Amino acid sequence: MRAKFAALAVVPALLGLTGCDLEDFGGPRYNQDFHYSYPLKAGGRLTLETFNGAVEVSTWDQDTVDVSGTKYGPSQSAADALRIDVADTPASISIRVTRPSDFRGGRGARFRVKVPRKTVLDEISTSNGAIQIFGGAGPARLRTSNGAIRVEAVDGDVDLRTSNGSIDVTDVAGEVTAHTSNGRIRLDNVRGGLQAGTSNGSITAIVAPNRDIRPIRLETSNGGIDLTLPADIVSGVRASTSNSGITLHMPGPVNARIAARTSNASVSSDFEVRVEGEVNKNHMEGVMGNGGPLLDLSTSNGAIRFLRM
Repeated sequence: MRAKFAALAVVPALLGLTGCDLEDFGGPRYNQDFHYSYPLKAGGRLTLETFNGAVEVSTWDQDTVDVSGTKYGPSQSAADALRIDVADTPASISIRVTRPSDFRGGRGARFRVKVPRKTVLDEISTSNGAIQIFGGAGPARLRTSNGAIRVEAVDGDVDLRTSNGSIDVTDVAGEVTAHTSNGRIRLDNVRGGLQAGTSNGSITAIVAPNRDIRPIRLETSNGGIDLTLPADIVSGVRASTSNSGITLHMPGPVNARIAARTSNASVSSDFEVRVEGEVNKNHMEGVMGNGGPLLDLSTSNGAIRFLRM
């Protein structure tokens, strides 16, 4: 492996960014654009670490990693002082933005990267910026703060963590672990297990048919949970919230065991439930069809509904 400092094409300019791509340092902003590429064989790995900037990764039909982006600073010398260190081999690319020793904030770098299909996204991390992933393979780890995460068409497991930002996931052929605070979570066509949690946001999840047997765990405090399951329920579900309702959509017939509890609302079902245990307005335990995985739902201040699709 060899480490190198990426050659940069300098394009100084005043920059008028909005949103959370960069800290607001209340003065002129200067930038320095960069662009470079490295070969990467099929199934290679990518690691990227930056700060105060968004990251977008997409795939293409070339055996090359194409990297472009912009460094920012309150002066041209501040932008110039940010180093982009790259270590590359035919099997892996590692990119890291290094803070200078006199770093005082107000600087950052954003990236747009194209990688060969099936590239494993080892870890993509930033702060104060969004992460968007279109394609690639897992296991993938994505980390940011004060920014949203969006993932589409990843083959494998993904682990997503942010704060003060939403998480959107579509078409993932693996387990999804998604955690945020002060943001909603939306999961669509996930074919593995689900582990999702937020403190102040809703969770919406659509589970694909023919998924594996890993469990589903959804938890929030101040938001509703809306979960759609396929006909072939093969693993247990645990969903909990505090100040909103839980809705579970299922096609018939359903073979499952249920345990649903709420404190200040009601539990209702479109499906016939064979009572086993306690049943009243806000508590229901029983069996649907021939029984099967446990659907364990609980909330405090919201209704629980089992709806037929």
